[in-house]
Amino acid sequence: MALKFQLRPDEKVIINGAVVGAGDKPGTLYLYNTANFLRGREILKEEDIDSVEKKLYFIIQLIYIFPEDAATNLARFEVVLADAGRATPDNAKRLDEIGELVRAGNHYRALKLCRKLFPKAPSRGDSAPAAI
Repeated sequence: MALKFQLRPDEKVIINGAVVGAGDKPGTLYLYNTANFLRGREILKEEDIDSVEKKLYFIIQLIYIFPEDAATNLARFEVVLADAGRATPDNAKRLDEIGELVRAGNHYRALKLCRKLFPKAPSRGDSAPAAI
């Protein structure tokens, strides 16, 4: 069975390390065999890392997208995972699960779980009232 997903206009996807774009109209892609892929909205850029959780996500993303560098990035992953555990001990159970998923090679699922740990941005209603 093929995996079907849609790309928004001008959205990019990485498939086995190659960047593919949709153009100016939405497009549908079908993957008929096993492939590592991330849609543009799932990709975290290095310059957007502002928390240990995002750093962990970025390392998992590297392992997933560039398997040829996995050994180096797995070592980095273990260091960042330990850092995340010290920084956010209340997430210990979820971090353990992420570690197990990565070590088992289930990187996409680890990414999805890791994204749930991202710090929530304050909503507009949470801001301080304007000075009068």
